[in-house]
Amino acid sequence: MEIKKVVLAYSGGLDTSVAIPWFKDNFGCEVICFAADLGQEEELDGLEERSKRAGASKIYIKDLKKEFVEDYIFPTLKAGAIYEGKYLLGTSFARPLISKYLVEIAESEGADAVAHGATGKGNDQVRFDVSVQALNPALKVIAPWRIWDIKSREDAINYAIARGIEVPVSKDRPYSMDRNIWHLSHEGADLEDPAKEPPGDVLLLITPPEQAPDKPTYVEIGFEEGVPCSLDGRETEAVTLVQELNRIAGANGVGIIDMVENRLVGMKSRGVYECPGGTVLYFAHRELEYLTLDRNTLHFKEIAALRFAELCYDGLWFSPLREALSAFVDETQKTVTGTVRLKLFKGNCASAGATSPYSLYHEGFATFGHFELYDHKDAQGFINLFGLPLRVRAMMKQKAGLK
Repeated sequence: MEIKKVVLAYSGGLDTSVAIPWFKDNFGCEVICFAADLGQEEELDGLEERSKRAGASKIYIKDLKKEFVEDYIFPTLKAGAIYEGKYLLGTSFARPLISKYLVEIAESEGADAVAHGATGKGNDQVRFDVSVQALNPALKVIAPWRIWDIKSREDAINYAIARGIEVPVSKDRPYSMDRNIWHLSHEGADLEDPAKEPPGDVLLLITPPEQAPDKPTYVEIGFEEGVPCSLDGRETEAVTLVQELNRIAGANGVGIIDMVENRLVGMKSRGVYECPGGTVLYFAHRELEYLTLDRNTLHFKEIAALRFAELCYDGLWFSPLREALSAFVDETQKTVTGTVRLKLFKGNCASAGATSPYSLYHEGFATFGHFELYDHKDAQGFINLFGLPLRVRAMMKQKAGLK
């Protein structure tokens, strides 16, 4: 394979730092780095200098937090999409956005290929590859982990040390981590044993619940057509709102997700995710939907949410079905407007009330008091018709002598 110029999705972490000299040694090509600022905060410090020291000719660093939250996180939140009942898709929907800009930079730079540091065992390789294919099928996609001789993270650390490459990973903390404004994931090392409780030093964003404050914290989140728009009565732009909820929920021990998940490539993996703000937003959004969506829409949306989550997890963000599901979701969200109050306490998130101008809850029908609008006599005819198929079947079985 002849490559003259490659654009590398660069995080400054172990894998992508090692990839720069590896490309130069094995392909003799120019390496241009691209780093997406998705809310990694201090992880971006010194990224330009580190990439240059590792051998990159230039680096693009783009602040994509606003686009990430508004165009990827919030559409997934509105869908209620959660993979396997736990995972809030923090890494999954970041990869299509990174791929979008990888392609744009590759096209503007006249590059032959794009590259990423995902391993051959993980989901990210699929997400990067298929996203690039959907956006520019002419570009080659290279994943060093699938072809180089490095076999483990320990090998990669030794490779970096031998070449004087600075990476924020040591043998004392050998976890594979991915951070953005939505979550921080931890995988590998002692976490690979699902029988063991995560070590106490794993959490970096969330206070362990037993160390959280002894008094609950209340937060109030406002939504407009399914989109979070205010915090504690103050209109708040998307990025700030997520950042503030991360701080508040994290301080109260909320948002620790420890799960064994089914990877797309066929194996199970154990990961620990810190997703404080996301956990609160999903809970609040769901509470508002309970109030504003009718039964048929709510139940069908639950089915659609499962498929949406799978598409996102599998890297098919740019697929026609995901786009169609988002259109359906947007239609359902036209009345998901209102305010939800939540109580956060030592790792727990509970509802403390919800209001909406589009609430379908009517006290006159729901009350057990004296002023109810519901006529109990109406139920008899409904039940007779609702149970008619069962009654007819029972009569048939009696006539035929069946048990």
